Amino acid sequence: MSNSLKIYMLAIISFLVGTSEFIIAGILDKVAADVGVSVAAAGQLITVFSLAYAFGTPILMGLTARVERRRLLLYALGAFAVGNLIAVALPGFAFLIVSRIVLALSTGVFVVTSLTVASKLAPAGKQGSAIATLVMGFSTALIIGVPLGRLAASAYDWPYIFGAIGLLALLAMLLIVAVIPQSDGEAPVPLSNQLSLLKQPKIAIALSVTFLWIGGYSIVYTYISPFLLNVTKLSEQGVSMALFAFGIASLIGSKLGGISTDRWGAPRTLVTGMLLHTVALLLLTFAGSSAMLVFPLLMLWAFTAWSSGPTQQYHLMTLAPEASGIMLSLNSSILQLGMAAGAGLGGVITQQASLSSITWIGATGVILAAAIATTFFRSTRTRSHLGIEETQTAPAIKS
Repeated sequence: MSNSLKIYMLAIISFLVGTSEFIIAGILDKVAADVGVSVAAAGQLITVFSLAYAFGTPILMGLTARVERRRLLLYALGAFAVGNLIAVALPGFAFLIVSRIVLALSTGVFVVTSLTVASKLAPAGKQGSAIATLVMGFSTALIIGVPLGRLAASAYDWPYIFGAIGLLALLAMLLIVAVIPQSDGEAPVPLSNQLSLLKQPKIAIALSVTFLWIGGYSIVYTYISPFLLNVTKLSEQGVSMALFAFGIASLIGSKLGGISTDRWGAPRTLVTGMLLHTVALLLLTFAGSSAMLVFPLLMLWAFTAWSSGPTQQYHLMTLAPEASGIMLSLNSSILQLGMAAGAGLGGVITQQASLSSITWIGATGVILAAAIATTFFRSTRTRSHLGIEETQTAPAIKS
């Protein structure tokens, strides 16, 4: 099997992992009704997942640094299967929280490890596309997994969805054994050394872009099903169709984001994507009550939001190429902290203000991210030009 097909196989497994992560947003109202909590409280399942992912992933990646990469993928998928089965076998909100924590930790290890493996499998100059392919797997979860999960939850008990995902994870482990080659681990990097990267201004600024961008996105996406039901007034079938349209656009956006990064560079792709992301959310603010307009706006939002994912990951890897694995881990953690902050703030907004307010507040976070990214890239370009001028004038001074 070629390396390209191996990367696509990892993307297929990423689809499974992504479905388990994203499905909660698609069935949030049903989970809340079943376990006897408010929609805002159920939304904190996403916060719990994100916090566990953010703080647990760097620690686990440090502890497992020397573990051979294929074996680590298998360990992560095994724990992932257990986390899904907990949601089926142990009912109640408390055990659902435990399930989300186990899923978060296993997902974090799998995502970071698979991104590292895909980068090694990709030919030179195609790492951006390889990362985009894996992100495409996650976005496919939005296309197929989340809408089908919504339909399945309408016909059956929603915990069975996680049971099916857990069983499929066991099959995915067999595929990993058969297809993915062994690759050495890395020298363990203490957590203090990982965090020391945050002291570098260029890395801290870049990660702040991740936090604000995904935070703005999460404010809206966490409560998208209640938004479509109560603001847009869609039916159950309409919500499933809207989520399907959202997923189709996210798939295209993540893939074209990687291609654009390879062809036109990270600065142009990232800033343009976030500006259009902001526009999409602002348009949803004014047209979210129109069923006719909400579908194209959801697709524009998904396309622009997901185009930034592979671009930002690739950009961070270029900032510290000697520590790409750590950078991917840090970015994943910051991304999940942004998700947690967005989900938490979205819960406050839905309780204290209104569901219709989440779109323009989410847009505020994204436009701040775009502004910081623009300033960063301009200052970097200026320093680069100054450096070129210095190297050109040095010989003349010596002569």
